[in-house]
Amino acid sequence: MLELCKEILQKVSFDRHLFVKELKKAVNWVNQEELTSLKIWCLTMFGKVYRREIIETFSETPSLA
Repeated sequence: MLELCKEILQKVSFDRHLFVKELKKAVNWVNQEELTSLKIWCLTMFGKVYRREIIETFSETPSLA
């Protein structure tokens, strides 16, 4: 599931609204072990453009807050 989420996020990364929407879905889809990996990957790949949105989305996740 993690790899699928990464593919989707890469495809929608051109649009802020779509990226945030799909990131929220991804956070709910992946399991606990994959959640930290997803956060690190997102910050590495998209942190320059969407850092605030990534941090905000993951801070809303009870297991990582």
